[in-house]
Amino acid sequence: MATPHHAPSTDGGGWLSRSRTVAEPGFNRWMVPPAALCVHLCIGQAYAFSVFNLPMSKLVAIQTADPALAGQPIPAIIKATESVPDDWKLTSLGWIFSLAIVFLGLSAAFGGAWVERAGPRKTMLAAAAFFGGGFIVAGVGVAWHQLWLVYLGYGVLGGCGLGLGYISPVKTLMTWFPDRPGMATGMAIMGFGGGAFIASPLSVFLMNHFSTETHIGVAETFFVLGVVYFVFMTVGAIIVRVPRAGWVPAGYVAPTRSSAMVTTANVHVDEALKTRQFWLLWGVLCLNVTAGIGVLGQASAMIQEMFPAVVGPDGLTTGGITAAAAAGFVGLLSLFNMLGRFFWASTSDYIGRKTTYLIFFVLGIALYAFVPTAGQMGSVALFVAAYAVILSMYGGGFATIPAYLKDVFGTQYVGAIHGRLLTAWSVAGVLGPVLVNYIRQYQIDSGVAKADAYTVTMYIMAGLLAVGFVLNLMMRPVNERHHIAVTPSPQPA
Repeated sequence: MATPHHAPSTDGGGWLSRSRTVAEPGFNRWMVPPAALCVHLCIGQAYAFSVFNLPMSKLVAIQTADPALAGQPIPAIIKATESVPDDWKLTSLGWIFSLAIVFLGLSAAFGGAWVERAGPRKTMLAAAAFFGGGFIVAGVGVAWHQLWLVYLGYGVLGGCGLGLGYISPVKTLMTWFPDRPGMATGMAIMGFGGGAFIASPLSVFLMNHFSTETHIGVAETFFVLGVVYFVFMTVGAIIVRVPRAGWVPAGYVAPTRSSAMVTTANVHVDEALKTRQFWLLWGVLCLNVTAGIGVLGQASAMIQEMFPAVVGPDGLTTGGITAAAAAGFVGLLSLFNMLGRFFWASTSDYIGRKTTYLIFFVLGIALYAFVPTAGQMGSVALFVAAYAVILSMYGGGFATIPAYLKDVFGTQYVGAIHGRLLTAWSVAGVLGPVLVNYIRQYQIDSGVAKADAYTVTMYIMAGLLAVGFVLNLMMRPVNERHHIAVTPSPQPA
């Protein structure tokens, strides 16, 4: 067995300490998911960050626009400045989101052990400071037209807020819901998938409100969002609670022996990295996310290019998918991304995590391989249905993985282990978009029609999922030598 490790400390000082968050007798455990949602609905804004890309490419160009555009919606202003060279290239702006995802994984990995010691309240408040403060710094960067400050603000500081905020409630929720750990984490992580529903229209509304004939209100929008998100995430930090030692829900009987892929032992976070199981799950998450995130980032362009609208001699658009319809498609995918997190994570409580991921990979392989056929058939309905299911499993993978880790490594250090595992998300956040974008461009440069430029990519994604299927199939219980040694309780004389 591994050398005994000390459990996370419960320091006794200060309102932010873990000891000050211990619930009083009679506390309703259903108050904890809303606290987690206060954080995850805010940091889920990351999925809506692309609404700022075009406006930020015209921060200077708008100064040459027609004064009659004052008060017009952002799309009208962007349209009027199409002939003016971009002052910040979209390729440069795309790195803001990628940086945020990279630092999400890094902060979760390096901060995971601290999260275990500090407790959820201190971590949530730190996440609020990083995420809200990141918006403020990014807003200054936009106002001064310094892209490096936007990278620093949203990419680095905001990314750290994303990472700490993402993992902060995970262990707390599983401790409150030992009978349904998948459902518990699914409730919170569902918020991350649905945060874009709030952030996207709110961001557009604020930009329209602050825009003038010579100014796009991106900076002011960043300042307002920074304050709003800080306040709401702080509310989550205030109401969060951890259960007192030994608490279990009424009627729950904790298992006394391990079974199949569910252990009753615990593995220290440092020891977990020495196991084959950790790296198998790292690959499982990375491959599942790579396949989904690449599509999510290019969904609008993909459906428009695979089902192009035809502009007639009279200037009217007929058939195909318009930009407005593509926006609706993106919204539908976000909805399935959100709902899939709760549905699949809850389902995993009944059929097991390993089986759930096997479904993800088998069904994903079939759907990715089918998508090019749906495009060739001209069936928009089948195309949309396939991607809706794919994105539900993309979200479900995120929500199911914490419970999978808890089953394999135990509850004690699951938060820190989850943080280390999220580096897989950092890699996938770069790998997925690169595969989709660069293979598409290579196909087009080789003379392939835009409608067929995604075919090879879809088959590659199916191949990646096949590798993930094999990795998940190789999962076995952790060897007992990695378990934390339990000191026997002294027996009465």
